[in-house]
Amino acid sequence: MNYRVIKENDLFFLTDDKGNIPKENDYGLGLYTKDTRFLSKFDVKINGQDPILLSSSADENYMAKILLTNPHMEEEGELILWRESVEIERKRLIYDGVLYETLQVKNYYPKPVDFEVSVHVDADFTDMFIVRGFQTGEVGKRTGEKVTNTSLDYFYKGSDDVERATKIQWNREAESVKKEGNIAFQFHLDHGEAQSVTFSVSPEINGESGVVINPEKALQNLHASYEKWEAETTKVETDYKPLQRLIDRGIMDLRVLLTDIGHGSFPVAGLPWFGVPFGRDSLIAALQMLAFNPEIAKGTLLTMASQQGTKVDPWRDEQPGKIMHEIRYGELAATNQIPFTPYYGTIDATPLFLVLLSEYTKWTGDLTLAEQLLPNIEAALNWIDEYGDRDGDGFVEYHQESSKGIANQGWKDSGDSIVHRNGDYAETPIALSEVQGYVYQAKIGVAAIFEAQGKREEANKLREQAEKLKNLYDEQFWMEDQQFHAIALDKDKKQVGTLTTNPGHVLFAEMLEEDRAEKVIEKLVGPVFFSGYGMRTMAEGEAGYNPMSYHDGSIWPHDNSMILLGMSKLDHQQEANTVINGLIEAASHFEYDRLPELFCGYDSTIGRAVKYPVACSPQAWAAGTPLVFVQTILGLFPDSLNKVIKLSPQLLENMNVLKVERIKIGEGYLSVDVQKDGLKTVVTILENTTGYEVVQ
Repeated sequence: MNYRVIKENDLFFLTDDKGNIPKENDYGLGLYTKDTRFLSKFDVKINGQDPILLSSSADENYMAKILLTNPHMEEEGELILWRESVEIERKRLIYDGVLYETLQVKNYYPKPVDFEVSVHVDADFTDMFIVRGFQTGEVGKRTGEKVTNTSLDYFYKGSDDVERATKIQWNREAESVKKEGNIAFQFHLDHGEAQSVTFSVSPEINGESGVVINPEKALQNLHASYEKWEAETTKVETDYKPLQRLIDRGIMDLRVLLTDIGHGSFPVAGLPWFGVPFGRDSLIAALQMLAFNPEIAKGTLLTMASQQGTKVDPWRDEQPGKIMHEIRYGELAATNQIPFTPYYGTIDATPLFLVLLSEYTKWTGDLTLAEQLLPNIEAALNWIDEYGDRDGDGFVEYHQESSKGIANQGWKDSGDSIVHRNGDYAETPIALSEVQGYVYQAKIGVAAIFEAQGKREEANKLREQAEKLKNLYDEQFWMEDQQFHAIALDKDKKQVGTLTTNPGHVLFAEMLEEDRAEKVIEKLVGPVFFSGYGMRTMAEGEAGYNPMSYHDGSIWPHDNSMILLGMSKLDHQQEANTVINGLIEAASHFEYDRLPELFCGYDSTIGRAVKYPVACSPQAWAAGTPLVFVQTILGLFPDSLNKVIKLSPQLLENMNVLKVERIKIGEGYLSVDVQKDGLKTVVTILENTTGYEVVQ
């Protein structure tokens, strides 16, 4: 279905494209915070009939504007309201825990008109896991309503003993208000006259809620926060407009996905269903943003550290030192009916935590954060060696312990994603190829931090472990007949030989010998993987290949972005640009020029990218992918610990100019201008206050 979603911090509002929440719908529409639906119905009618949609837009993410009009209304030959006489404009925004919606009605009929606008509301306080059909469980009950002529409150007592309420107010006296949720207003409008009513909806949890303010002031405050975000974020200008639109969209999408639960801003995974801290997703999105706003990486690291595992708890797949997969705050989580409090069933978040820390340090030179997080670093390293490597063979493996957990615990976490070439599903414990790369990169990166802190013995130990892993990986994952790496080793240490993009992530770790890296890149940009719109998650022709699937032949922009970073780092700029061009072309087929979470893997010869029906949009690591395009095109890789900045730009074929200003590196900024001059590329350093050497 077409939906509209707006979000600010951890409150989001999901409706149909008319702006409504019909009472019966299959998509879980509603107003949500803390994984609870605080508004389960929100319909607008004119004279008891549904308005007609004219236009609907939520491209600004934090506010939406919807235009409607009336159908023709006649009764026994008597005109009630001529068709398209009344324009109904719905403007909505979220600020500081409160939803504001203004309904403005304007008369375009030549004479005065009288009509009723009714708003129909309800609040079921349903846990998101129940809304989405994933779970049933013991829940609380509604405890009453409170009605006045300008407000309607609903109250709920949860099975977790938490008191929840939805407080709805409006600024125009209603003709009638019923506790069932029917609110009616009478309007008399002269020709050309407009009148309005503004609603505010405040979710309340144990007596705490946002403070309702003037909606115009709320909008001003929102604008100010977005202007601050733009001022703190790297600026990009290019003459290649499709890329410019993608970058601008990605920056704004990432802003709306930022949330702060007390440790600094970090990106939640995506809307509508994943607006919560996610280990893997948040860490990768923050990694993608390093060239644009490294402070987000700091907030992400501190948030993940605050929830790091402390004990062995099979119900939550938790072990000491492990970084969480996902945390939920609803009634089912609070009563331990689901294990997401948080849930730790992810094999890659822990090494990715260390990868992000080491890359953040390379960009910023901030050793203070590493010192602050030293207990978390040591716990994560210990988890890798003690719990991650379940059988002591040198590889990190996963195996589900929780009865309500996730079976496949890498980023391809669907049940059919780890499949042998004969079509059999691999059995756990499973060692994934990309995870070994993350572990290698984590240990090499932390070793550099330790060395900078004077801990040479610890640094040398990590480098020795990394070198051993590199040799083991090359020996046991390489498939000579395919000239490619296996996606995984199964429980019997047999190669899961299906060709997938997973080994492409290892390129960024620089763990492969040059000849092997070249073979992997060659395959990834070849026809079995590259569709013309991006690299498929699984190669065409494999037994498990399905272009319509979630993980077995679809195209995930973030997956491509992780591989692009490796290609660029290894100076395979031409291959990287081929992939970037394909993804830019794909984006033109989606709403708002936005890369979705994923799309189908059909070949570009069919003429357009094919939508995956339930992809999140906006989604953090998809929004971060265009930012990776910029870093990749620049070939930009700073190393603050050694005070060096690598820069090796290669513009896309359709680009002539790329100007990137105020890239935060170390304690200063780098600004560059790259232009084509015939067959040459001219690089001008506009600003370098980092004190570092730029190596081209």
